[in-house]
Amino acid sequence: MKDILDAIQSPDSISADFASLKLPESYRAVTVHKDEQEMFAGQASRDKDPRTSLHLDEVPLPELGPGEALVAVMASSVNYNSVWSSIFEPVSTFAFLERYGRLSELTKRHDLPYHIIGSDLSGVVLRTGPGVNAWKPGDEVVAHCLSVELESSDGHNDTMLDPEQRIWGFETNFGGLAEIALVKSNQLMPKPGHLSWEEAAAPGLVNSTAYRQLVSRNGAGMKQGDNVLIWGASGGLGSYATQFALAGGANPICVVSSPEKADICRAMGAEAVIDRNAEGYKFWKDEHTQDPREWKRLGSRIRELTGGEDVDIVFEHPGRETFGASVYVTRKGGTIVTCASTSGYQHEYDNRYLWMSLKKIVGSHFANYREAWEANRLVAKGKIHPTLSKVYSLEETGQAAYDVHRNLHQGKVGVLALAPEEGMGVRDQEMRAKHLDAINLFRDASAERTDQHSRNV
Repeated sequence: MKDILDAIQSPDSISADFASLKLPESYRAVTVHKDEQEMFAGQASRDKDPRTSLHLDEVPLPELGPGEALVAVMASSVNYNSVWSSIFEPVSTFAFLERYGRLSELTKRHDLPYHIIGSDLSGVVLRTGPGVNAWKPGDEVVAHCLSVELESSDGHNDTMLDPEQRIWGFETNFGGLAEIALVKSNQLMPKPGHLSWEEAAAPGLVNSTAYRQLVSRNGAGMKQGDNVLIWGASGGLGSYATQFALAGGANPICVVSSPEKADICRAMGAEAVIDRNAEGYKFWKDEHTQDPREWKRLGSRIRELTGGEDVDIVFEHPGRETFGASVYVTRKGGTIVTCASTSGYQHEYDNRYLWMSLKKIVGSHFANYREAWEANRLVAKGKIHPTLSKVYSLEETGQAAYDVHRNLHQGKVGVLALAPEEGMGVRDQEMRAKHLDAINLFRDASAERTDQHSRNV
């Protein structure tokens, strides 16, 4: 690993130097164990602790197959799917690995008694398999998390519709929370030169997901002037949706849960912000009964902020807790686009407000390669910025996942893999200087929050 890191840090290294490096027989990786998948049986989701289920193991280097690449991971990040993997919800990810392992001789490699998790990375290509021509050893890259086989015609109009579509590091093995990762070469994209390793690793999954969900014609197809209600607008997904709305000439109505998160949305440029806790919204009277009066109160509040207009698009991902309200507040002919259900998968809404007002519910899941490429291109051009708030070491990944699980974070949480410290990997200092305040927005807010907490203590 030292030789790999030395080559990455040397300004004189060329592709041949990386190609000639001897690869290690093993590397460190964050894993969950198959024999522990029942460890949280009987516990409520909130009580399940990723710090007890995530391990930092020494694992053997996987065999490199056709169309694949081995990447030295400089940094990664924690997404909500890493939390799901760590608490074995909604199902144990070993079920995904077993199913994938039955597909072919090559995919058998993924069906192991341990699962290396993580769906983001920034790093350097070490090796490419047969049939890879677009990438070479030494290329600095980020990876999106769409893994597809593309042997069916179904995936050739939109690769997200491929029957063998999977999320790398969640439904496949050898993910990004490790020192080395195995990816398909069509997951790779150029690393934005003005960002550090940890900053470049942060946008991947959530940035691409938000792009498809909000901007793409496969999602809501947002246009200039649209009013867009964004739940969790300062979080991992919502912070990118807020940026896309602003960059695209739309009007985000940001829903957050604290004054600090409201301040971040305003710092990004949003003017319409709702602190749902401060305003006391409770969309459920009890576990089984929603409160339509609260939907109406939210709708009235939105019209106060928009000059009397309802929202054209709702950017949905909380799911059960908010979905009834989302359907209600959407304007006639508008769109509710949903990509997750972090508060529960069983959604309930009053269908009269959907069918009689000709509204649409659109399901959206990650992004195809083109959408991910476009989303990454906007980052590289400084139009969209990473929302990294805090960085952990590989050894601290359990704590990072715990913080995301308990919503103790803002924006994205990064993890250093091979990078020995933060701030490394910047190649374009001039461009970075132009966007430094936006790049550091979530970090500065996190530091200010920590300082305030220390003063209060």
